[in-house]
Amino acid sequence: MKNQEAIIQSLMEQLWQNYCQRVSYAHAYADMVLAKGGQVVNDHCAFRTFNTFTGEQKAGIIAISEVLESLGYVKIAPYSFPSKHLNSFHYQHPTNINFPKFFVTQLEVAELPSETQALINEAVASGEDALSGDARNYLSELAQAKELSDDKAEVLVTALVKFFGRPWKPAKKSTILEVNKISQFAAWTLLHGNSVNHFTAYINYQKVDGWDDIESTMKALEEAGIPIKPAIEGAKGSKLRQSSTQAVDELCPVIEKDGSEGELLWSYAYYELAERNYIEQDGQQVWFDGFLGEQATNLFEMTKR
Repeated sequence: MKNQEAIIQSLMEQLWQNYCQRVSYAHAYADMVLAKGGQVVNDHCAFRTFNTFTGEQKAGIIAISEVLESLGYVKIAPYSFPSKHLNSFHYQHPTNINFPKFFVTQLEVAELPSETQALINEAVASGEDALSGDARNYLSELAQAKELSDDKAEVLVTALVKFFGRPWKPAKKSTILEVNKISQFAAWTLLHGNSVNHFTAYINYQKVDGWDDIESTMKALEEAGIPIKPAIEGAKGSKLRQSSTQAVDELCPVIEKDGSEGELLWSYAYYELAERNYIEQDGQQVWFDGFLGEQATNLFEMTKR
């Protein structure tokens, strides 16, 4: 039998491995940390989605929330980004601090211009439910029983890895280019779907001599030839400081004007780094575990094309 934590561990290992294969900067960071005797701990990972009809997949945050809550995660706090038509939720495991937090953001498609809405809705209407059949039954069983037999757990993890990909067919190239004029978030999500948008190194736990804070870590990455974000979000000593590498580009499948399948070079993901500090809560000093809206907004822009 495998409990929720064992299934989370298996899923996160596979998502991390897939992500590192696509994001060379994350792989390089991990290699550097391990070579210096440190440890790679991820503070959080992030996902993007659409709040609209997406075929067989449930709409927006609901689809991803169902998965996370079945795995034992708890929805902690909402965040709103009105100027970008985005809403987010932060999820956290209630007992195991070694599991990364999740930051899930949905685009409120109905708030966009009608022409953009139509393009997005047409592109995502073919969405498939990667959890259909046995996998969805096993997800429900896990939520209730908190464990699954080994064979059921294997089926579920395989389906979940597929779920965290693009559920709809490739979009038209013209759709990507038009939608990008209104929302780079939308263009990215059309191309990558539920794929991991980024993982985030937890600087406080990396335990590398000389890499005592986010400044020294970013400097080491830059000296190693990894392109980084020029600025660090958050003042020194503040409760949350964040930066990142630049995003890697990928050739993404799209449909050309003549109906043939082509490719479009587009940004995929960056590797974020976060340093957390103490805050006072109920008279005690505790780690700040939340997120800051303004900083998150600036990091959204790292995938701008």
